[in-house]
Amino acid sequence: MNIDRFIFKVKQKIKNLLGYIVFQYPRVLKYKILSNCKNVIGSPIYNQPTQLLGEGTILFDKNVNLGVKRSPFFYNGYGYIDARKSNSKIIIKNHVTINNNFMITSEGEGIEIGENTLIGLNFEVSDSDFHDLHPDRRISGIPKTAKVVIGRNVFIGSNVKILKGVTIGDNSVIANSSVVIKSIPKNVIAGGCPAKIIRKLEV
Repeated sequence: MNIDRFIFKVKQKIKNLLGYIVFQYPRVLKYKILSNCKNVIGSPIYNQPTQLLGEGTILFDKNVNLGVKRSPFFYNGYGYIDARKSNSKIIIKNHVTINNNFMITSEGEGIEIGENTLIGLNFEVSDSDFHDLHPDRRISGIPKTAKVVIGRNVFIGSNVKILKGVTIGDNSVIANSSVVIKSIPKNVIAGGCPAKIIRKLEV
């Protein structure tokens, strides 16, 4: 390796480390202080500040990465995970990476993200409508809820929204900016608003 190239790479690593310590680590601590979920199991890798809220359970398996350093919104965004009800359960399994500025909210049967899944920027998933859809009951009514399951080795692009009751099968790909309102089988590429199957994957 060229010596100048080596020195440049060392300087960049030092610069990135100092940038994280000075600018990002205090933000990570702040959002930990602002978190109030008492039932957190496991210790994710906090690349980006993440607020953990709710009366339910949030479970992290091994090597869960929250945020990506070399990606937009790293220094000015944050993650939001909320298990709102006492029976709400959010499970994020082994080796999952979720890019910056994400929101995972459960107030129903729960949300599960399978191992080795990769998720892009500005991801949103919820297991609830949050409000009754009927105009007369929108404020006082009980919203519909249904469990969300994202399978193993799924690849979800940026700006994707996944709504209640959806299951995404193993190995599938969800295209950028999709809104997923119905379940997607395994081994396919799907996309659009609402998301539909584009083609099968050769696996």
